[in-house]
Amino acid sequence: MSDFLTVGLAQISPVWLDRDATLEKMVRYVEQAQQSDCQLIAFGEALLPGYPFWLELTDGARFDSPLQKEIHAHYMDQAVQIESGHLDRLCTAAADARMAIYAGTIERASDRGGHSLYCSLVYIDAAGVIQSVHRKLMPTYEERLTWATGDGHGLRVHKLLPFTVGGLNCWENWMPLPRAALYALGEDLHVAVWPGSVRNTEDITRFVSKESRSYVLSVSSLMRKSDFPQTTPQLDAILVNCSDMVANGGSCIAGPTGEWIIEPMVGTEELLIATLDHAQVRRERQNFDPAGHYARPDVTQLTINRSRQSTLSIIE
Repeated sequence: MSDFLTVGLAQISPVWLDRDATLEKMVRYVEQAQQSDCQLIAFGEALLPGYPFWLELTDGARFDSPLQKEIHAHYMDQAVQIESGHLDRLCTAAADARMAIYAGTIERASDRGGHSLYCSLVYIDAAGVIQSVHRKLMPTYEERLTWATGDGHGLRVHKLLPFTVGGLNCWENWMPLPRAALYALGEDLHVAVWPGSVRNTEDITRFVSKESRSYVLSVSSLMRKSDFPQTTPQLDAILVNCSDMVANGGSCIAGPTGEWIIEPMVGTEELLIATLDHAQVRRERQNFDPAGHYARPDVTQLTINRSRQSTLSIIE
């Protein structure tokens, strides 16, 4: 089997809170990545249909606010329901390009009643089949005002040519136990998705690569003041305290020794492409393997609960 894998990082802005238009933009980037023979493309956290930037800009913690309710209801309308086929177009694009996809989505989960939102990282394989949906374990700070807490069901890895790929959302990448779970599952290519900030990616990308002796892809979105559509509910209230650059990207790739393959890219919308050599992973595991010869399972072990959380258990 070839040691090489070509990957693409789509550092793009969404068509904010417009699911269909954002999905079409993502498909165009899949097609562009196909032209460069990519075998994996990754999109940023919550890109489809967008990160909840309004919370910080519009007093999001105000209880029973009509403004907050209106925007949240619109967010819910534009969120992804996988069971309704909202990702079918992206799955078809993956199959047509023979390319795996990691996509940051906002999921309106029907198995939790259909009225709560989850920040979900979806893995689609090169045959166009959804193989895992990882709901963010703990939304960060104001995100908890609009996203629910996830579970361990999606803490999974996937074989992708010579690599074993896994991924986490944003500050989950700071959580040592979820990282350790993926390492123990054999991960050697880690995908970290972010809403868009170089202050997050410039340090942790290299740290995780050194800790895991793996390649780490950090893919961030962009969001500029000009990216808010005129059709956005309560747009005037959102823009009054909005800076010109809300999310500046910072997408990058680090190799198994922490070296930069692609240094953080700031402020530009582009497809970043690199070819990774799995032999470098094997070389670096000679002196350190966090779940293998450098682990002590007789002293410390980790347990994962991968059941999908539910308030309902039906016995027929």
